[in-house]
Amino acid sequence: MVDLENEIKTLIVESLKLEDIRPEDIDSSEPLFVDGLGLDSIDALELGVALRKRFGIKIDSVTGDVKAHFANVRSLALFVQSQQVE
Repeated sequence: MVDLENEIKTLIVESLKLEDIRPEDIDSSEPLFVDGLGLDSIDALELGVALRKRFGIKIDSVTGDVKAHFANVRSLALFVQSQQVE
């Protein structure tokens, strides 16, 4: 799981072109939006596209569940892992 979390951190930094942040600076339990990393809704869309391309997963339209998956790196890793099992 740690490897997947690190891969997602790298994907976040690269796909969103975060110049002042390194993957190792992101805490897996830190919120991604508003507080924490401070991403916004445009970042969420770009990140969703990057996740679909990298991991070949399907992300439904925005629901409470999807928002919960995008809460932090750890929840994203769990979501990606669950989608790859199916």
